[in-house]
Amino acid sequence: MATQEKAKGSYEADSSAQSMVEKPHASVTHQSADSLESGGKFSVARTKQLLRKMDVNIVPFLSLLYLLSFLDRTNIGNARLAGLETDLGMKGLDYNIALAVFFPWYVAAEIPSNIMMKRTSPSLWLAIIMLAWGICMTLMGLVTSFPGLIVARMALGIAEGGLFPGVTWYITQWYRRHECGLRMAIFFSAATLAGAFGGLLARGLSELRGKGGRPGWAWIFIIEGLATIVVAGVAKFVIHDSPETARFLTEEERTEVKARLKEDRTSLADEYDLKYVKAALKDWKIWVHMLITIGIYTPLYSISLFLPTIVKNMGYTNEKSQLMSVPPYVAGCIATIAGGYAADKAKQRGLFMMGFCLVAIVGFVMLISTHIPGVQYAGTFFAVCGIYPNVPMGVAWNGNNIGGSTKRAVGIAMHVGFGNLGGVIAGFVYRATDAPRYFQGHGVLLATTTMSFFLCLFMHLHLRKANAQKDEEMRAKGLTLDTYTEEMKDAERERGDYASFFRYTI
Repeated sequence: MATQEKAKGSYEADSSAQSMVEKPHASVTHQSADSLESGGKFSVARTKQLLRKMDVNIVPFLSLLYLLSFLDRTNIGNARLAGLETDLGMKGLDYNIALAVFFPWYVAAEIPSNIMMKRTSPSLWLAIIMLAWGICMTLMGLVTSFPGLIVARMALGIAEGGLFPGVTWYITQWYRRHECGLRMAIFFSAATLAGAFGGLLARGLSELRGKGGRPGWAWIFIIEGLATIVVAGVAKFVIHDSPETARFLTEEERTEVKARLKEDRTSLADEYDLKYVKAALKDWKIWVHMLITIGIYTPLYSISLFLPTIVKNMGYTNEKSQLMSVPPYVAGCIATIAGGYAADKAKQRGLFMMGFCLVAIVGFVMLISTHIPGVQYAGTFFAVCGIYPNVPMGVAWNGNNIGGSTKRAVGIAMHVGFGNLGGVIAGFVYRATDAPRYFQGHGVLLATTTMSFFLCLFMHLHLRKANAQKDEEMRAKGLTLDTYTEEMKDAERERGDYASFFRYTI
């Protein structure tokens, strides 16, 4: 593995070995090859120190943003157990509709938001959208009717839409491709913490019922919305826009980060141009990833929105159901981070995604096949531990295989946006009329996860074949990744991932 890290040709080819060790940099030829890290002049030890420095200054705050985002969009599940439906006169499918209306607006905001983030600055744009959704969340605690709740949910969707695809693209501007997976996993693990923390927080906030003339569910919305507004107030000053302007990096470290990214991204075009937007929209591989993603996001949101309800229908009280929804999320958090770390180390994504799909399938089979509460509850652990890790891993896999900054920003937004349409489906997966066993709901999630498994298998096999074809074409010209010059790369800089020197992550 160390040899691959030193390889000039570490372009995420398959593990059978397409890397070739680069000749030592001219300015450090007196050092041993083992002391150098590919992409710049830092030693392996200094590179690890640099990555730790970046991790401390970038990842924790981004994770906090996503924790608040996911908490704000899914806390309606806990508000339901605190009397939301009764107080707003909701009946039939009203609750499901309230869940579903969030997502079309959420999806519509994603591509425009990523383009705006690229054309302005991450610190400014993220602070703006965070302030917007914090206000929407707070005002949701003041609604007095079902139509008011619908309007508030739609506004929340527009405001939150840019965060996940924006931060995902932002991470790719700092880390090399095989370093992004773990960071995205840590970032997304905040969603599992939101699920765990949300149940505990809702249990406490619902006790404020009657204060200020507001019911307990309203205080869940108000307090969590105000917390988001407070964090938005400091976001502009905490988020670093790029390695070139990061205050926590020295000039030498900035140069090293840029050199590492240039080596890893293979000198492909990074400027904004409408043709790269069109290239993303026409790339069939991105569309396959979008289908994979909707198959994963549908169970993701179904679990996030309905887990307390599912547990309640196993025969537990409202209060105990909120508390029992915490342990599966804790397990999911551990699985998400461990999966991201292992995939980065192995420099593969597809096999790991297929494995986690199988874990989730086991969970849904346990939920649908028995009425025994203990087995059903164990099934929720398998479902959460199988679905949640595949969200950051899927977006990392797609992002790894999109060449060029603008195309990658749009491609990631397409990926996440289409996947989030799964939230519309999720809103109607678990219907009150199907309680307590929810055969239809568990069956739908079993089907979508199985679809994602087979599409992952297809992409894994296709990308292996594509890498092999590129290798063969290079050999026919008497070239290797090691002998491909910067001039040759520059001639293909606008071809993105179709460039002959680009290798896909499998």
